Amino acid sequence: MAKEGAYLVKILVGNKGTPGAPLLHFTGVVNAPTGKINGFAEITQALPPPHGVTDIPNVTGQIRHTGFGPDKLLVTLSGSYVVSVPPPAIGSYLAHFEAFLVLDSSWKGTGSFSYNGHEIKDVPVENEDG
Repeated sequence: MAKEGAYLVKILVGNKGTPGAPLLHFTGVVNAPTGKINGFAEITQALPPPHGVTDIPNVTGQIRHTGFGPDKLLVTLSGSYVVSVPPPAIGSYLAHFEAFLVLDSSWKGTGSFSYNGHEIKDVPVENEDG
């Protein structure tokens, strides 16, 4: 059943339960009439601090529909975030994040995402709202 108006989505992208695997947690609001998404993301990974969590504060995206067969949602997400260079170097730079997801109407499926030179491909997507 298609949702109307604006609604909240919370998804987890990645191989949950695999030691050391990066996991993308995305929370956002979907504007159903336009297909636009706005939210934030966090990538977590079992690494020593400060490298275990990457916050991406402003993520935008778009939903498109396949238009044939069982309806699939084609979701694109993108954003950027600041990465601080560890000492002894000084400074920071802007890193880019993007994700591509193929989902069913319950926001489950498969996806890929990339961030700061890392590419995670063909991993499961789960709806964290159930």
